[in-house]
Amino acid sequence: MKSTIKKSKTPVPIIDLFAGPGGLGEGFSSITDENGNRVFKIKLSIEKDEDAHRTLQLRSFFRQFPIGKAPEEYYDYIKGYTPRKDQIERANLFDKFPDQAKNAIDEAWLCELGHKNFPPELVDKRISTAIGNTKNWVLIGGPPCQAYSVIGRSRNKGLNEEDPRVFLYREYLRIIAVHHPAVFVMENVKGLLSAELDGNKIFDWIKADLKDPRRLFPGHNTPKYRLYSLIKSPDGFNGDEPVYINDKDFLIKTEKFGVPQNRHRVILLGIREDFGKVEYNPLEIQKPVNLEDVIGALPKLRSGIGREVSGTNSKGKNIYKNIKDSNSTWNAITEEYILKVSQEFNEYKILPNSATCLTTGANFDEFINEEPDNPLKTWFFDAHLGGILNHETRTHLKEDLGRYLFSSLYLKLNNDFPKLKDYPDWLLPNHKNAKGGKFADRFRTQRPNQPATTVTSHISKDGHYFIHYDPIQCRSLTVREAARIQTFPDNYFFCGARTQQYHQVGNAVPPFLAKQISQIVSNILLRTKL
Repeated sequence: MKSTIKKSKTPVPIIDLFAGPGGLGEGFSSITDENGNRVFKIKLSIEKDEDAHRTLQLRSFFRQFPIGKAPEEYYDYIKGYTPRKDQIERANLFDKFPDQAKNAIDEAWLCELGHKNFPPELVDKRISTAIGNTKNWVLIGGPPCQAYSVIGRSRNKGLNEEDPRVFLYREYLRIIAVHHPAVFVMENVKGLLSAELDGNKIFDWIKADLKDPRRLFPGHNTPKYRLYSLIKSPDGFNGDEPVYINDKDFLIKTEKFGVPQNRHRVILLGIREDFGKVEYNPLEIQKPVNLEDVIGALPKLRSGIGREVSGTNSKGKNIYKNIKDSNSTWNAITEEYILKVSQEFNEYKILPNSATCLTTGANFDEFINEEPDNPLKTWFFDAHLGGILNHETRTHLKEDLGRYLFSSLYLKLNNDFPKLKDYPDWLLPNHKNAKGGKFADRFRTQRPNQPATTVTSHISKDGHYFIHYDPIQCRSLTVREAARIQTFPDNYFFCGARTQQYHQVGNAVPPFLAKQISQIVSNILLRTKL
């Protein structure tokens, strides 16, 4: 989708709630007018997780500079990042650019909405200060969604009205009721469409509340809102009210819009009633972007090796011993598995033992960006970076290396990853229901010739659902590979230890999708005179 945005006098203010690492905000911050100036400016982003907040703050600092003009000191900082030295190194960076640092610190707020330590009066004061006197500003964000997800409901055996995750959207709604944004964009999981409480569809409640926030928050002279789909024109209008027959019109399948991932999310576009009847072009369907298109040219890495199973105790639990990781150890283990796994496929030496020169990666690797088949290259690429960030592997159990090798080879030969029933017995995990039950697809190799499956926060726990398709590399995806699947630019740095980095990436909204949404919002705002 090409932007046709005319010059605007001042950037449109954005308030970002439940911001995570800033995926929605990044998309809105990326579009420019015909003079190359940002159309939107994030004035306040609110997030409760400390590591995600530090990521937000750092990205805010980056955006304080004109596009393409971030200082060399910023790049030195992210290339040399280590969590244990971060506090000192960030202070040194911020000391060199005090004005930009102050703006970033003011913008990114470590705050838990709904918590007693952050009462509504305090939140309202921060928002009022951020938006000033402007009438046309935009609220974005997605209330925590675990309770709405199909997996969450399964684990919790339904929804509980006392579960704070169910009604945290009311914090979002309260801010609409009090501060009256011109437009809001609210994102949530697909499971929201089917979630019920006491036999009532939660999605119906949420739509009714968002259309008229006075239902729950009377007394604020709050205007009504009209809800629009981003992927489909209304089936009709009731006066100026858009009508949609099917709730799935609010479900965005990201793989249809240039995101290399089958991520399906409910996204609602709310527009204040004084805008009248609004018509716009929905998101444009794009050619699918496959996984290999966006990660295939990145430096090849091997995994680390942490432990191996050395036996079982009297209760049948595994006993582990540590392995000293080295290239020679890696080569010996993979040589053993290559031989045994190859024989399972009636082939001998399917793979050469060519991992000798591979490393486990680093926080920063020099990398020449030669990716002719990557349709998102210009979106990812930053010539000032000169390499790739967050591209280092985690350690894996020795036995998992055999499973990863088997799974990736099976995919290569059968065009599908194996279920546990397809594994030879000597590779199965040590538990009773290894070949059946709800974990039959416990090891999932990602298909290179399709968009990836949904990157979730579970990637922070282990990599079993995100195995790299290249058998030689025999590992799970790195943070940067996951970030590319989520369409974060390569200069977007995730703070914290690697587990926290994975968690942030898995919880984010794809910025490339957010960019396309922001173009719709900007066209609505800039062509409307109120």
